[in-house]
Amino acid sequence: QLQLVESGGGLVQPGGSLRLSCATSGFTFSNYAMNWYRQAPGKERELVASITSGGTWRNYAPSVKGRFTISRDNAKNTVYLQMNSLKPEDTAVYYCNSKVAAKNCWGQGTQVTVSS
Repeated sequence: QLQLVESGGGLVQPGGSLRLSCATSGFTFSNYAMNWYRQAPGKERELVASITSGGTWRNYAPSVKGRFTISRDNAKNTVYLQMNSLKPEDTAVYYCNSKVAAKNCWGQGTQVTVSS
């Protein structure tokens, strides 16, 4: 059974850092690109960062470029999102995603709240 399980969210002050993790199972993780999305209240879900299967190419939304870093450990079947210099506008539920066998697969999400 395919599973994506996010963790690492929480409440952080502006300027702080968090590291999100997405542990996966049920598919050959090293064969697939992985993505992080986020959805703020009242807004559409947006793509934050992507990484190829081997980790050699990464892409970021303009709003997070230079502050967030996506990475993966294929031995642990896990993808990460390091978030630095957090801003209140980064507040959202963050979701791990991959397209496996032409099917969009999602985790349950982890809440990130940036507030003083």
